[in-house]
Amino acid sequence: MLRARLAAVLLLMLGAARCSGDEPDPEPEAASSTPLSALDTGSLTAARAEFCSRITPTAVDEALGSPASRTVDYANGEKARLAPGVTDVAHEYGCVWVGADGTTARAWVFAPPVTAGQARKLRSEATRAEGCAPVPDAAPFGAPTAAVRCTGDDAVVTAYHGLFGDAWLSCSLSTRTETDDLPDRSDRWCAAVVRATG
Repeated sequence: MLRARLAAVLLLMLGAARCSGDEPDPEPEAASSTPLSALDTGSLTAARAEFCSRITPTAVDEALGSPASRTVDYANGEKARLAPGVTDVAHEYGCVWVGADGTTARAWVFAPPVTAGQARKLRSEATRAEGCAPVPDAAPFGAPTAAVRCTGDDAVVTAYHGLFGDAWLSCSLSTRTETDDLPDRSDRWCAAVVRATG
């Protein structure tokens, strides 16, 4: 009698194990965005080529705070609006996403190779630009690296610039007003850009 009961319990356990194995695995949780501090950007390289299509819509939405209402991308040799009021033939690969409220996420990489000496000069130019100041305690973005916050009449821009191998890579997030979460959103946006260009 005892053997019969043990056999019945064993059969029930085996049946339960089989049934639980047949159930679909639970949906994986959406991966949260990565901060720059989680990446060893000093040892990473970036391709001097098109990368915009590899930036996930989730990263863009998180940076903008909403889905993009307008998107522009351009390639080396194309005429493009490189900055507000500046249209020229691009010597870079870049992309721009604009949200409904005017928040703008940008990313671009120079097409020509950049030496360490040229990168130090570019870093100096970025930190000395009018209306710009270094971001305190910013995570590294390449080597050498520069993180700046620039304020103007109509926007607050946080931008990261850095050398990845021989590629000078930049990213920025611009809002019409200063917000408490702008430093973190900019940091995570630029981490998404680094991952897309590698």
